[in-house]
Amino acid sequence: MNNPAMTEFALELSGIEKAYLKGEPGEVAVLRGAELALKPGEVVALVAPSGAGKSTLLHIAGLLDGADAGEIRLSGQDLTRANDAKRTEMRRREIGFVYQFHHLLPEFTALENIVLPQLANGTSERHARKRGTDLLARVGLSHRAAHRPAALSGGEQQRVAFCRAMANQPSVLLADEPTGNLDPATSDTVFAALMELVAETGLSALIATHNPDLAARMDRVLRLEEGKLIAG
Repeated sequence: MNNPAMTEFALELSGIEKAYLKGEPGEVAVLRGAELALKPGEVVALVAPSGAGKSTLLHIAGLLDGADAGEIRLSGQDLTRANDAKRTEMRRREIGFVYQFHHLLPEFTALENIVLPQLANGTSERHARKRGTDLLARVGLSHRAAHRPAALSGGEQQRVAFCRAMANQPSVLLADEPTGNLDPATSDTVFAALMELVAETGLSALIATHNPDLAARMDRVLRLEEGKLIAG
């Protein structure tokens, strides 16, 4: 993970534009010059109605999709015109993803789901297992380390997904409605675990949510309206 003191912003998006069916009669402009500057250690809520483009914005920020126009900087590096290999490298090293549905690998245990991305990143198995064990302890799941996802509750699965996203010590965490499929009590528990992890590691986070109570607990709120980000 990069030293936050080295860069002014963990993630910068400048003038991001994205349209689907570009150049065709049915073209839909989703992002119209979106601007974002995420400081190291900052947790920002992203609020938008369904279909407004928040998932598209997160995919572009996470280097999973390209923008039609605009610039992207991650930990001070300009990745606007980076090739696929560079984008993959930076995504693996600097970005953690959490989705509404956990997407854990069903044939592996909770601990193994956290170990695997570290092995793919070149970490030794011994260190990967130690980090996975430590992360599970931080979210209160040490006793569930050997269980497969099917044996875990929805809230437990999502906490494991958070740990997996943090496994490679990213600079930026991107979360797309991470508590959207959980009941209110479980959602609150999972969100609290996430915020504790973020506070302990000092990384930055951009979290899309429909929940105004959760959004209010973050450092600030951004709303995506008509393709642009405005202060909430």
